[in-house]
Amino acid sequence: MPLIPNASQEFVARLHGIVGDAGLISAAADIAPYLRDWRGNYSGAARCVVRPASTTEVARIVKLCAQQRIAIVPQGGNTGLVGAATPDNTGTAIVLSLTRMQRIRALDPVNNTLTADAGCVLQAIQQAATENDRLFPLSLAAEGSCTIGGNLSTNAGGTAVLRYGNTRELVLGLEAVLPDGEIWDGLRGLRKDNTGYDLKQLFIGAEGTLGIITAVVLKLFPHPRSACTALVALSDPAAAVALLTEVRAALGDRLTGFEMMSRICLDLVVEHFAATREPFAARHPWQVLIELSDTLREAGLEERLAKVLEKALEDNLARDVVRDVVIATSQSQARALWSIREQIPLAEKLEGKSVKHDISLPISNIADFIARCDKALLTAFPDATLVCFGHLGDGNLHYNLAFPGSAPTAQQTSAANRIVYGLLDELGGSISAEHGLGQLKREEITLRKSLIEMNLMRSIKRTLDPHNIMNPGKVL
Repeated sequence: MPLIPNASQEFVARLHGIVGDAGLISAAADIAPYLRDWRGNYSGAARCVVRPASTTEVARIVKLCAQQRIAIVPQGGNTGLVGAATPDNTGTAIVLSLTRMQRIRALDPVNNTLTADAGCVLQAIQQAATENDRLFPLSLAAEGSCTIGGNLSTNAGGTAVLRYGNTRELVLGLEAVLPDGEIWDGLRGLRKDNTGYDLKQLFIGAEGTLGIITAVVLKLFPHPRSACTALVALSDPAAAVALLTEVRAALGDRLTGFEMMSRICLDLVVEHFAATREPFAARHPWQVLIELSDTLREAGLEERLAKVLEKALEDNLARDVVRDVVIATSQSQARALWSIREQIPLAEKLEGKSVKHDISLPISNIADFIARCDKALLTAFPDATLVCFGHLGDGNLHYNLAFPGSAPTAQQTSAANRIVYGLLDELGGSISAEHGLGQLKREEITLRKSLIEMNLMRSIKRTLDPHNIMNPGKVL
């Protein structure tokens, strides 16, 4: 059924009756921050913003919207990068923000689980785990403002996927409000529950198109007692892949993070953040940031990594390949090295708009992809700047194209995407690794998934959300 063109004042009054003054935002100036995405690429309109304080309130709101066929755009911290939490321009939808739902419901240190409302900020969950001598390993640049519900809805990756997996692997149970307003309580902290379909996986990565995640049971881990952080200068991506292989073989699951950054990434961070210093005496074309951790206090991680790097310097792997090494000798030095990596997205934003690609490849194909794609893009756009960084350890690259002094045109964006996506198709990659599809890639995905896959996805959507009120226009 079509959506109602304009939500009535009676409808808004009924929303107010559910959430009260603290939960309803209707003034244009106050709504504005909820209507634009973090990158500034998407903007829309909405009848109002509703901020429920409990799962029961979410259910009542959804039930009301279902009755009147009014679209709902779920939103967490509004830090997404593909326009998934931004309404369209019709003004018929409501934005449902979960930021008032910030309660940590339970923490079980014996079962190593934490149960939290979907509106909890990621950093607050990390801190709660730390206070109980546990680790919640999901970590990304926006962790001070993104919410765990948003992390689940996009199946966020981050810097520790190499050891702990994506968000999907960190979830044991979910609570969700379905598109008809019913509450599904799947908040189980079981690591083994082989009793039918794993329904929680439907909602993780669905970007709010199948229902609204309201709470989650998360896995916790022993808190590391020792860590080692190193920045290694390299000649090229092939050297980075070779070094990753060496480090993994020698240190196993002590390897927590392996991040790769091109020279331009460091230049952007140094330019836009005055406190950042060039880490090496000389300029190098590529760098990798390595993080090791162990639950033992005296694990000798620095010595172990130093031996691996020394071997690399001696082997053919390192003939003018491994060029310099900085190993942090304190937590403050480690934080300074990590801040370089974490500030790249914001430095890019400050520099200006670019054509962004969140992609993944088999690790064995990454060096080939970068070499060939760099050549193809610079042939097509000789004045462009290529900004490449990402989570090499799990095959995820942020591969971006900037045009100095101007924002990319629609024609440039389309041409760049054809080059990048075409090579990805050839090398067995994916056009979305951790950011999702949202509005940005919903058309592209139809060119890359089989008809069977697309029909299955559409069937699931129709079954759960027959009136298409849950985040319409996203993913599908």
